[in-house]
Amino acid sequence: MSKRGNYNDLYFFMLVVREGSFTAAAQRLGLAQSGISRAIRELEARLGVRLLVRTTRKLSLTQAGEQLYQATLSGFDSLNQGLATLAYYRNTPSGTVRINVSQHCIDKVLLPRLAVFQLRYPDIRLELITENRFVNIIDKRFDAGIRLGSDVGEGMVAVRITSGMEMAVVGTPDHFRRYGFPHTPDDLVSHPCIAYQFADGSLYQWELNQDNKKITHRPQGQWVFSDSYMEAEAARRGLGLAYVPEELVTDDLTSGKLIRVLQPYSISLEGSYLYYPHRDVSPALRVIIDTLKI
Repeated sequence: MSKRGNYNDLYFFMLVVREGSFTAAAQRLGLAQSGISRAIRELEARLGVRLLVRTTRKLSLTQAGEQLYQATLSGFDSLNQGLATLAYYRNTPSGTVRINVSQHCIDKVLLPRLAVFQLRYPDIRLELITENRFVNIIDKRFDAGIRLGSDVGEGMVAVRITSGMEMAVVGTPDHFRRYGFPHTPDDLVSHPCIAYQFADGSLYQWELNQDNKKITHRPQGQWVFSDSYMEAEAARRGLGLAYVPEELVTDDLTSGKLIRVLQPYSISLEGSYLYYPHRDVSPALRVIIDTLKI
C-alpha cells in the first residue's frame, strides 16, 4: 500500500464515526477496542492530520475528519454497489456467450430452440460464429462449441443436443434423366458427385452401408464445398448428386425438386453435441445447456 494507508484502516475509521464510539465499532467488528484505536492513530499519523477529537463523553470529527468520512462513506457505498452487481452477474443469466457452430446447426437447432431467449433471458447476448471445423474453443475465446459426435478434447464436457442425423443421396429429376438412377453404391462411379471438404483439405468419403458393412465412396465431380448448405444448393442447381443431412432437403423432396436415391444404403450420423470446458460455467451458458440438451 501507499502512504495513504490501507483500506482496513479507512473502514475502521468510517465504522467508528458511524457507530459513535470505538467500543461500538469494536463490538460490531468482533475486534479488541485497543486494536481499533491503534489503527485510527496510525491512520492519522500516515495522513498527517487529526481526524477525531476524543473526549471522555463523545467523539467529534475535525474538518479533515469530516471530509475523509464523507469520501470514505461514498467510496465504500460505491464498492458495495459494485460487489452487488457482480453477485447479480454471478447468479443471473446475463452476459455474452460465444458458440462455435455450423450454419446447419444454427438453422435447425439453435435458432428454433433459443429464440425464446429474446423474452425469457433478455440480458444474454448470443454470438453464434460459423466455422465448419473443430476448433480449440479456449484458444479462440469461445464459451462452447457444437460438433457431430461426442469425441471432444480432453477436459471438455459433451452434452447431446440432437438425435441421429440421417443422410440422403439426392439429385434433380434432370440429373437422373441424364445419368440414370443408381441402384447400388457401385453405380455412383458414373455420376458426378458434389464433395464436402474438411478444414484440413481432405474430402469427406461418403459413408454407406452395404451388406451390413460400412463402405465408402470418394465423390468425383467439379464441385467442392465446405458447407452442407452449399452442397444441397448445388444439387438443386443440377450440378451433381449430394450426400447431405436429409433435414436440409425435406421440402425439396416433398415438392419433387430433388429425388432421393440409395436410401437403404444411407447411414445416420451420430447426433450433435455441445461441448465446453468443465470449469467456470456461467449462469448464461448453463441455461443454454439446459435448453438444448436432450
